[in-house]
Amino acid sequence: MLDAQQILTFPDLSQPSGWLPLAFALVMALAMLLYVILDGYDLGVGVLLRRADDEAQKDTMIASIGPFWDANETWLVLGVGVLLVAFPLAHGVILGALYLPVALMLFGLTLRGVAFDFRVKAHAEHKPLWDRAFYAGSLLAGWSQGFMLGGLVTGFTQDWRAQLFSALIGLCLVAAYCLLGAGWLIMKTEGALQLKAVRWAQTSLWLTAAGVAAISVATPWVSPRIFDKWFSFPNVMLLLPIPAMTVALFVVMARSLKRLPTRLAQHNQYGVAVPFASTVGVFLLAFYGLAYSLFPWLVVDKLTVWNAASAPEALEVIFYGTVIVLPVILAYTVFAYRVFWGKSTALKY
Repeated sequence: MLDAQQILTFPDLSQPSGWLPLAFALVMALAMLLYVILDGYDLGVGVLLRRADDEAQKDTMIASIGPFWDANETWLVLGVGVLLVAFPLAHGVILGALYLPVALMLFGLTLRGVAFDFRVKAHAEHKPLWDRAFYAGSLLAGWSQGFMLGGLVTGFTQDWRAQLFSALIGLCLVAAYCLLGAGWLIMKTEGALQLKAVRWAQTSLWLTAAGVAAISVATPWVSPRIFDKWFSFPNVMLLLPIPAMTVALFVVMARSLKRLPTRLAQHNQYGVAVPFASTVGVFLLAFYGLAYSLFPWLVVDKLTVWNAASAPEALEVIFYGTVIVLPVILAYTVFAYRVFWGKSTALKY
């Protein structure tokens, strides 16, 4: 395999061989970002399900994600599909290195989907079993995705330190999903469950912050080139707003979560969207920082978006389909959230 210096070349972006791989990289990045945010909150709700007091609260939690959770996974399918058809070489390297966590994630998502549908028809004595299955599937899927993120950051290194780092990032991502899920429940529910969601968000906040900090510290040390992108002058000054804004959002969340119980006790819903919106902001900043660190690499110091891309002729055909499919997915996602926005109502089948 060529070394990093030999393969880090930027082709003419006016040619299809130059701009098409870049366009598909952007589509893949958008799909994965939207998946992490949209499916992240409903995975978080699934992990939080076991903390609810009774079946009525669990039903409300399920009702809050019922219209959305299945469609949210469309973005995962799109992102992995683009990786497969547009970057087959990178697909082979990445999925080969992450075979086990990918298998665990798919098992978790399958278990989650089965549990969601079976709890509808289950007798009262069997319903707790499917609730536990939904929780287990959500936890396994979230942790597996965090493990894969850790592997991506470390360049798929297989030594025990990299594996331990990936496992810890898995736990931190689960906490981040719980923070998203709790923020979602704060917006979508009322009463005792809403107050519980505030406490759940408080317990998830600092582990999420630890995960963001760990990724931020580890990423520049993976490659000298990534280190130089962040810490060479004047880059370090220009990029300083990213960590500063991230810290500010965590402070805003902490203050909001501290004040919300008093407001909610007075039936005041002012500020209920702040924790969720702030968490989304943290995800956006973290994703931007990671993308800046890794670009143009799909596999750090091994494969760029251009080295891993399919032939330009094949990409042109796929591009036409993407131009049609992507707006459709965006449109029905926006439509679904617009129709089912507002507080969750009692769960009915």
